Amino acid sequence: MNLDPALRSRIDSLLQQNRIVLFMKGTRDAPRCGFSAGTVGILNSLLDDYVSVDVLADPDIREGIKAYGNWPTIPQLYVDGELIGGADIVAGMANNGELHELLGLPKPDRSPPDITITAAAADAMRAGLADSRGASLHLSIDGRFQAQFYLREAEGSEIRATASGIDILMDVTTAQRARGIVIDWVDSVQGSGLSITNPNAPPAVQSLDVERLKARLERGDITVIDVRPAPDRALAPFAAAQVLDEDSAPRLSALPKDQPLAFLCHHGNSSRGAAEHFRGLGFRQVFNVEGGIDAWSRQIDSSIPRY
Repeated sequence: MNLDPALRSRIDSLLQQNRIVLFMKGTRDAPRCGFSAGTVGILNSLLDDYVSVDVLADPDIREGIKAYGNWPTIPQLYVDGELIGGADIVAGMANNGELHELLGLPKPDRSPPDITITAAAADAMRAGLADSRGASLHLSIDGRFQAQFYLREAEGSEIRATASGIDILMDVTTAQRARGIVIDWVDSVQGSGLSITNPNAPPAVQSLDVERLKARLERGDITVIDVRPAPDRALAPFAAAQVLDEDSAPRLSALPKDQPLAFLCHHGNSSRGAAEHFRGLGFRQVFNVEGGIDAWSRQIDSSIPRY
């Protein structure tokens, strides 16, 4: 497509004013596609300060950025006004250290993590690998410390960890998150499968009902973060909360990691995703307000409109 001069000027200005810009689906705090989430996870592990642009909120930018850099997919990472690439390229550069060098950061630690694989897990892995036709076993641990095993051919840049005679390949970010993990085989009512105990993972997001939230607010020992869009906040304000948006995200992400955080939305659904994101950033006391502002209105303060 031919890029409108006014739109080109908008993108030029954005790249000139910000050294690192990621054009993505969603925001860095609430990515809305797997490729964007993966790229954000890499950047968040390396940087506190960069700009993300939600192309879903701006159809002109969504199509225009593809023509601007002659790159057909989203996300797209720009550094110093230059297109670096999409999700696969960013992941590859992070894995081999090129991204760190580009951003002026120390090269990543590529030493293999110490891991433990129980005998039962090792037997199950060997059985699975017997039919792999030469593929290698890979492990990925994302920013929320969710682990996934998969089989594919080795690319050569992976970090190799070995335990109980089993080789597991991983990228550099996963290697940092995998230090000290224990891989076991478990049988439960849900079925059988591999289970990972990870000492590096922050505690799980906890549920918080509105009665307990009220008590904690009265004690002043918790920070409430409202993740609702602006029209919803205007319709039913929650004065005690801080707002999570593009401008406030860096400041909130820089809070002390032991600060108790309670996430609030309309009914308690989208707030859980935001809470999981902050858990992935390393916060260790993260709560989701069950029932959201609707429960607060019904049970605590009926002056707040329901919608």
